[in-house]
Amino acid sequence: MRKFELIAPCHFGLEAVLKKEIIDLGYDVIQVEDGRITFFGDEEAVSRANVFLRSAERILIKVGSFHAETFEELFQGTRSLAWEEFIPADGKFWVAKAASVKSKLFSPSDIQSIMKKAMVERLKGIYRVGWFEENGASFPVRVFLMKDEVTVGLDTTGESLHKRGYRKLTAKAPIAENLAASLIMLTPWRGDRILVDPFCGSGTFPIEAAMMAANMAPGMNRSFTAESWTEVVGRRNWYDAVDEAGEMVDLNVDTDIQGYDIDEKMVAVSRENARLAGVEKLIHFQRRPLSELRHPKKYGFLITNPPYGERLEEKEALPALYREIGERFAGLDSWSMYLITAYENAERDIGRKADKNRKIYNGMMKTYFYQYLGPKPPKRQKQDR
Repeated sequence: MRKFELIAPCHFGLEAVLKKEIIDLGYDVIQVEDGRITFFGDEEAVSRANVFLRSAERILIKVGSFHAETFEELFQGTRSLAWEEFIPADGKFWVAKAASVKSKLFSPSDIQSIMKKAMVERLKGIYRVGWFEENGASFPVRVFLMKDEVTVGLDTTGESLHKRGYRKLTAKAPIAENLAASLIMLTPWRGDRILVDPFCGSGTFPIEAAMMAANMAPGMNRSFTAESWTEVVGRRNWYDAVDEAGEMVDLNVDTDIQGYDIDEKMVAVSRENARLAGVEKLIHFQRRPLSELRHPKKYGFLITNPPYGERLEEKEALPALYREIGERFAGLDSWSMYLITAYENAERDIGRKADKNRKIYNGMMKTYFYQYLGPKPPKRQKQDR
């Protein structure tokens, strides 16, 4: 079985979550960089990483790396890579995305165009053809330039891994599924604990939590670009990964996961998304305003993505909203609260400084993950047999 260096991009600030996931999946991490993890894996690892990783954006097979400060160096470096080991004579190939940081080459369109030409030149010589029909399987390429070091990868995933396949309907400003999962994994919450999202929107936090509680792999119900790369990753690996995932699912777990929203339409959207994810019976959704947030039990978790105030009229309402969040949280006995927001005055208006605060980039938006840590519940006494 072929061995690869695999690259898994993720949200900036959540590298530690993805690293732990990869290690737990049984693979050796080579390098941790801002926004991506590199690890060793075989053909099986390509399919398992796509199916099982909750926090990754996609899985790339590293084709190679080289130094380039000029377009000529970029062309020669790209042409020197062994593209024929991956792309067949009828393969459709293109540079889907180029990203450049602190490098002399910074124009994405120019980088994409020159690399495509170099790939064509290499493969024309290998396959002894004058032109390519490109009517076979798709091989999208992604390239990162960091301080003039070029890293080139083939995208095995296709549509980003945050697209689990269940979210057909969304809220106005939905949180990405892989970001929601990563944030839940940053908390001590486990499937047998209480979780409430009072701003559930399209239901992403409760649904991701329910999938974790049921041990449901995030990618088991979607397809991936590399499924058609039969000479690179054998088709059997994809079947095996999905079979492995299916055997692990347990929908008979007892959960107390709730999602509230003030908008009845969003409650309906959440319910439909949960149904599509296959976890509707593990979550209770209802229309409930923040003012009615309460729970009789202790040691629960609020995990939520409250409004940021993108429009001016919304911004004016934020101080009162976050004050109410603080008041509702104060009334929950022994609970913990975790919220992600771009609102700079969140702690001030909540009325309490967070125990922990992590800066996370949600796309290009700088957000903060405020963590208010409640007490640990007492250990349960073991039942006498």
